[in-house]
Amino acid sequence: MTRTVYLNGDYLPEAEAKVSIFDRGFVMADGVYEVTSVLQGKLLDFPGHLARLSRSLTELGMGNPLSDEEWLAIHRKLVDLNGIDEGIIYLQVTRGNAGDRDFAFPPQDTPQTVVLFTQSKPGLADNPQARTGLRVISVPDLRWSRRDIKTVQLLYPSMAKMEAKAQGADDAWLVEDGFVTEGTSNNTYIVKDGKIITRGLSQDILHGITRASLLRYAAEAQMQIEERPFTIAEAQAADEAFFTSASAFVLPVVEIDGVKLGSGTPGPVATRLRELYLEESLKSAM
Repeated sequence: MTRTVYLNGDYLPEAEAKVSIFDRGFVMADGVYEVTSVLQGKLLDFPGHLARLSRSLTELGMGNPLSDEEWLAIHRKLVDLNGIDEGIIYLQVTRGNAGDRDFAFPPQDTPQTVVLFTQSKPGLADNPQARTGLRVISVPDLRWSRRDIKTVQLLYPSMAKMEAKAQGADDAWLVEDGFVTEGTSNNTYIVKDGKIITRGLSQDILHGITRASLLRYAAEAQMQIEERPFTIAEAQAADEAFFTSASAFVLPVVEIDGVKLGSGTPGPVATRLRELYLEESLKSAM
């Protein structure tokens, strides 16, 4: 089946969707994005993704081209047109086509480019890695300092993920000034003596939507949470480790830089948190 995508107000077969070579998202990585997961045909954490989209656009001096109601209608229509039961919807907004390449921003009235597409991922909720756990390596965090803005500047995280694969691991955790910032595309956590430890919000990390929801659910379940930086050595000595993201939900980490955590299998806290997130997020899915 040909996938239908959204481009600047039109629903098109993917092969017919075209963006100018002068679009600033292409020549300057001047754009932001969001990824919303779909389970049982419903959107998870959608209000949070819209709120972060608006914040990212504001931080870059861009307006929001659509209302919350319009964003929701587009997402729902794409789910319907593409028959998505489990999968994701990718959304991207750029500063648009300036007519040529220039470091200076184009005039404020330049139309923005809005793109959305779906990816069907059957079995998204039943990820086998939730039962086996993942292995990660550590790499220096060499990204720009505004990681709280969800921009399309993803080359270094992609390089870090490929370095992990080259070393036979699943992912990489990024380290700056001796402390873990986050994963290549996720927020990171360790568990020690039943306490969930994760870095606090700042410009150093992305303000994860799944992170926010999970910590709320964990607090409501009377779990202990401590927001502070941690080192790789501390993570290696932890009882458990895991990460969160919109499409992975909660996935356990069982090895860091070749050191197995605990028994080398997913622990009870990460396992319970994944169950808790899926149960609670589906209750409020749209």
